Amino acid sequence: GGPADFVALLPPEVSSRIFSDLDVESLCHAAVTCKGWHRVIESNDRLWRHHCLSVRAVCQREIDCDRGNGYSWKITLLRNYWKSKVKQEWLSGKYSNIPSQNSLPEKSMYPMDVDTWGEILEAELER
Repeated sequence: GGPADFVALLPPEVSSRIFSDLDVESLCHAAVTCKGWHRVIESNDRLWRHHCLSVRAVCQREIDCDRGNGYSWKITLLRNYWKSKVKQEWLSGKYSNIPSQNSLPEKSMYPMDVDTWGEILEAELER
């Protein structure tokens, strides 16, 4: 990196701390900024684990299953991130009183398995 590359200048634990303040999308963008950043971000399991555990609040079964199947924290997160966003919206009742399919926002759908739809349906029935 150039003279402004803090990753090259700072101790690894400090740059790691800086990266840990990023949200998932920013972290993914930072990882493709340059080789140095990519190396630090990709190899830091704690960065991905932190985000993965917050996604687990909504997708516990999915996260535990992926981890059990040997996926890394990063891959597990990437496999479940958007699903957790959409699932959270469905579970929170955001789409409970939609008058027609045209009223559904574009990002309301995501490929989900039968168990996930079961969870959503149970939440609907309890409302």
